[in-house]
Amino acid sequence: MNAIFERTSIRRFGSGEIENEKIESILRAGMSAPSGGNQRPWEFYVARDPEKIAKLSKSSPYAIAACNANVVIVPCFRTEGLVYPELVYMDMSACVENMLVEITSLGLGGVWLSIAPYEDRMKNADTILGIGNGVRSFALIPVGYPTQNSSAKDRYDESRVHLA
Repeated sequence: MNAIFERTSIRRFGSGEIENEKIESILRAGMSAPSGGNQRPWEFYVARDPEKIAKLSKSSPYAIAACNANVVIVPCFRTEGLVYPELVYMDMSACVENMLVEITSLGLGGVWLSIAPYEDRMKNADTILGIGNGVRSFALIPVGYPTQNSSAKDRYDESRVHLA
């Protein structure tokens, strides 16, 4: 539970290489998310190539944080063969949150950079990574060893809790 409360958005990274075992652990966490009707719509692209990472960092007005990441994970979703296509964004959001919590638990940093639902951003990322055939990009998650000091804040707000 500590990783949930310690997680913050990290946008500056050191140069240390991320071990394959840690990447796999992050992907496993994403794939462990709940999904509507257990449709598990996710696919993942893992960008390690500095040229691709540089292009991804320009794929959206807010993607610059990806430019100094060691790895950019791009969670994607299938657009075909889904029982509940209207639930895909909820499924993918749960997936990304699991990944961010695991990133924190591994001593790494990351940030959720929105791609979906913006068609231009999705198309840019899809083109850079060669994504096609019924798969669309959902987000960019730059990952690395954090160089910024960031402490989580207690975000609990009792005024938003309503007993019924």
